[in-house]
Amino acid sequence: MIEPGTGVLLIADPFLKDPNFLRTVVLLCEHNEEGSFGFVINRPYGSTLEQLVPEMEGFSLPVFYGGPVQMDTIHFVHQYPDEIPGGQEITEGVYWGGDFNKAMALVKSGRADSLKIRFFIGYSGWGDGQLEEEMKEKSWLTASATKRLVFTDNINNTWKDALKHLGGDYEMMINFPIDPQLN
Repeated sequence: MIEPGTGVLLIADPFLKDPNFLRTVVLLCEHNEEGSFGFVINRPYGSTLEQLVPEMEGFSLPVFYGGPVQMDTIHFVHQYPDEIPGGQEITEGVYWGGDFNKAMALVKSGRADSLKIRFFIGYSGWGDGQLEEEMKEKSWLTASATKRLVFTDNINNTWKDALKHLGGDYEMMINFPIDPQLN
């Protein structure tokens, strides 16, 4: 298990009951003494980009639930550092943010592959020491992020694939029930 940090995936423990994070994978974009910030990468929001950004009519890229904080904001991660300046590389080949107008222009040009750019409404955030406490409570498993996991085309299996990425005994967790008391 690695320590939380920029470019690390937080993989929800199979028994984590918080409905915001049940069987989720969170990509950490920032982690420091002030807190942590990231996006749930495996929960579709149910709206498309054109439904949330009026000037993007005709562009129905999916939007994902980034987390329960500031649900009136849109964020993005991408693999287009040259076309979208100002992004921060959070792991090899994966960038967070940048010039939003350039991102919209890239989408409108038809050159943006939906498997290389992801939009999120809201974000996941933890205050100073909060994530560390959750780690002590064993709410999260950690793994290094990869482009394959962040931009998968099989969102429904992201949590399972992240556990497989950890390997060993963690793979057994894939089949754990959400509530073992119901067995």
